[in-house]
Amino acid sequence: MTTRTHAPEGAPCWADLWTSDVEGSRHFYGELLGWEPQEPSPEFGGYFMFHRLGAPVAGGMGPMGDMAANDTWKVYFATPDIQRSAHLVEQLGGSAFGPATPVADLGIQAVLADPAGAPFGLWQPGSFQGFPVIAEPGAPSWFELRSPAFDAIQSFYEQVLSLEVRPMAEPAGFRYATLRQAGTEEDLAGLMDGSMDPGGTPGWSIYFDVDDVDDAAGRVAALGGAVASEPQSSPYGRMATVRDPAGAEFRLRGPVPTSS
Repeated sequence: MTTRTHAPEGAPCWADLWTSDVEGSRHFYGELLGWEPQEPSPEFGGYFMFHRLGAPVAGGMGPMGDMAANDTWKVYFATPDIQRSAHLVEQLGGSAFGPATPVADLGIQAVLADPAGAPFGLWQPGSFQGFPVIAEPGAPSWFELRSPAFDAIQSFYEQVLSLEVRPMAEPAGFRYATLRQAGTEEDLAGLMDGSMDPGGTPGWSIYFDVDDVDDAAGRVAALGGAVASEPQSSPYGRMATVRDPAGAEFRLRGPVPTSS
């Protein structure tokens, strides 16, 4: 578990769901992860938060006017200067979906895409720092980009997020790297080579911790969602890829069961 009063520069600090089924999503994540859906805010177009044990853990939003929701999770990264970071994104071949926008006194947000087309968000905190707890059951656990432009994308995120890339030794044919602040040993996010899957869509994935991945995956199906990838054990825990009832994909991670 990591408890923090603010996210390190460049670290994932928030995640939200753009869903075509607001009420269904509020019920699904409440039942699956023990989240407490808060009331939508008319001031912010119906945006709402999920709380966990009384603390914010994620956000949610339905269709925005004529813009239909695309049923995806988006990861936001902390920056002390969103204008500089957003300018770097475009300078390095990425794109912006619109200008950086203040959200009352909470902070400033921007939604962008990297040069390979993977969407992500930037957040310059004001009074709202993002989620205060990660890596415990019911909370975000890990953040990972799968991209076919693995070599080029490393330099992009290094510069935009002011982080260092740390290549990891992996089996032949599989390349992976982590992002961390210079001079630290804490990995903040992962980059995966997606070139072996040419049909895959570049994108960031979010993992949520659970006590029992197999049980949680079973409950996903019972709650109207779907299991896209059955639970598997790895050196980093037991994992499964699932989708909520509207089709938004995310991952579950928990401990590997011990042999009886």
